[in-house]
Amino acid sequence: MDLGASLDSLKGIGEKTKQIFEKAGIRDIASLLAYYPRMYEQFEAPVPITRLREGETASVCAQLTAPIATRHIRGLSVSTALASDGTDGIALTWFNMPFLRNSLRTGERYVFRGRIKSKGQRLLIEQPAVFHEEQYRALTDELRPVYPLVKGLTGTMVQKAVRQVLAQKSLLEDYLPLQYRKRYDLSEYNFAIEQIHFPKDRHALALARGRLVFDEFFFFLLQLRSLKTARVKAKNSFSIETPYLAQKLIQGLPYSLTKAQEKVWQTIAQELQGPSVMARLIQGDVGSGKTIVSVLALLTVAQSGYQGALMVPTEVLARQHYASITELFSQNGLPFHTVLLTGSMTVRQKREAYEKISSGEASVIVGTHALIQEKVVYHDLALVITDEQHRFGVRQREMLAQKGNMPHTIVMSATPIPRTLAVILYGDLDISVINEMPANRLPIKNCVVGTGYRPKAHEFIRKQIALGHQAYVICPMVEESEAVEAENVVEYTQLLQKVLPQEICVAYLHGKMKPAEKNEIMERFLKNEIQVLVSTTVVEVGVNVPNATVMLIENAERFGLAQLHQLRGRVGRGDAQSYCIFLYSMEGKDIKQRLDILCRSNDGFEIANRDMQLRGPGDLFGVRQSGMLDFHLADIYTDAAVLAKANEAVDEILCADPQLKRQEHRVLKQRYEKFMKEQTEQISL
Repeated sequence: MDLGASLDSLKGIGEKTKQIFEKAGIRDIASLLAYYPRMYEQFEAPVPITRLREGETASVCAQLTAPIATRHIRGLSVSTALASDGTDGIALTWFNMPFLRNSLRTGERYVFRGRIKSKGQRLLIEQPAVFHEEQYRALTDELRPVYPLVKGLTGTMVQKAVRQVLAQKSLLEDYLPLQYRKRYDLSEYNFAIEQIHFPKDRHALALARGRLVFDEFFFFLLQLRSLKTARVKAKNSFSIETPYLAQKLIQGLPYSLTKAQEKVWQTIAQELQGPSVMARLIQGDVGSGKTIVSVLALLTVAQSGYQGALMVPTEVLARQHYASITELFSQNGLPFHTVLLTGSMTVRQKREAYEKISSGEASVIVGTHALIQEKVVYHDLALVITDEQHRFGVRQREMLAQKGNMPHTIVMSATPIPRTLAVILYGDLDISVINEMPANRLPIKNCVVGTGYRPKAHEFIRKQIALGHQAYVICPMVEESEAVEAENVVEYTQLLQKVLPQEICVAYLHGKMKPAEKNEIMERFLKNEIQVLVSTTVVEVGVNVPNATVMLIENAERFGLAQLHQLRGRVGRGDAQSYCIFLYSMEGKDIKQRLDILCRSNDGFEIANRDMQLRGPGDLFGVRQSGMLDFHLADIYTDAAVLAKANEAVDEILCADPQLKRQEHRVLKQRYEKFMKEQTEQISL
């Protein structure tokens, strides 16, 4: 099997179809096989109509009690019917499917499957799939893959392409020595690839996922070890002065540093002057004051005649940091030049920035991943700071570090990761924690409620906006999916535009939008031109909007506690009281008890530990909850035990064969080199 073969080597995929696949990031056979389903749909036995609940996706076996009626509304064909199963009746509605009038017969029994809605006193299924009873029974044992899609790409297209590759039965040699597969009860690689796409049952799916999660952790940790080895050998080649200007800046701040900030700053100041190159992670909740500590480090490096770079995940955040650092230096009479570098700047603006960076005129450089592009040449880079490390990846951080002569490194993260996991995931870094919030921060008021509270939540948002504030609404989905019972940003935005006054501007944001679109939306929200921002979790590292006082999270049960905590950190950043409403749509005592933990604590690390304890093996059939560190399948909380095993295996293999030169590691070395090449290529895309 040639994993590097182009997609058009497959039957039925021409140039046009190939381009559609490429929009989803599927460029060759390897990326096709790694395009895992985001969930699996399993058809359950039909439910009596009396047991149906609004919002759920279910199937009913019922008899059509009247002919299908079709009418046309503004160019749209609407077909309606009534059905009954003897316990109650249900309404059925289809759009642009007039042919159903001839294919479905009154008095016949069918299985109707779809999302349950209510219309007046009657339940309704819109656009239900229709099956004959025998046909539906044959489907009840299947686990059907549901893939993430882009415009033009269908699940059927992905399934056909994957089946075609798997039908070749051309097995890949497993990189992992048999002894490790046996020790950790891991399935063979080819079995895992086949079963992750088309599982024969839940047990096979669990085995497949377990192996592929192990692989993701394994190669990530191999990459970390190479960084750690380089760091251990590195001596500090920079002559950093005593940070007297940093001390002056601290005295000029309108607030006092917390004890936790002071402790971390003292550690950094000592390491900048120490014998070895610093490589340190600063962990702290959103709003704990990590940024000012990083600014003190940048100032100290500038004072000593060197350059420092701060790389952040979004352009809006880069501009915010650039403006605040520039203002802070100006107000305190600090004569150091700061420049901004982002991808959307004009060619002329970039050229001017490049010149200031290469000449040494710029002491502090703030930007996005544009900081690591080939054209950027630093004069004397002594300090590299990356904010929200998991949004960049290890390889990007390493590339920025390579722009200097083994510069000091600080990684900042608001992601609450228990120390036991952080030691593994940030294996090349020493860890500092800012576990104290500034005294002037008002604690966020939280509530956990069901869907019946939604109208009150919308009214509360209206009142907060009337007071001049803004609000976030978080949904787990971008667009409606037949297979997932969850709110989506597109329809939810339309809903709020109807229920809120016209003068309130409601807009949406999600990861599938182009970078320029996302930047424009965030800029408008920052300026209060948009009052309500409906978004997916893309906002968790978005921008600092002190005026936002409400965070409403729909389908809160679909997220991990640690991620929910990080999301609510988007509010509570100004002087006004802020609120977070966790709205759950699935009933269950366990769900509410779990979410109530967020009402009892605002401590991200305590919540992360509880999250790790509660998540267990996870739900393989739901929406993936964390997405931290950009793994495809792996979840650092759900899969904490697998992470520990992968860490153990990496340590053992590298201890015995640091260069992977042994014959039994031949395939492993090839796979690792391919992994590193892919990491570099992804950065350049």
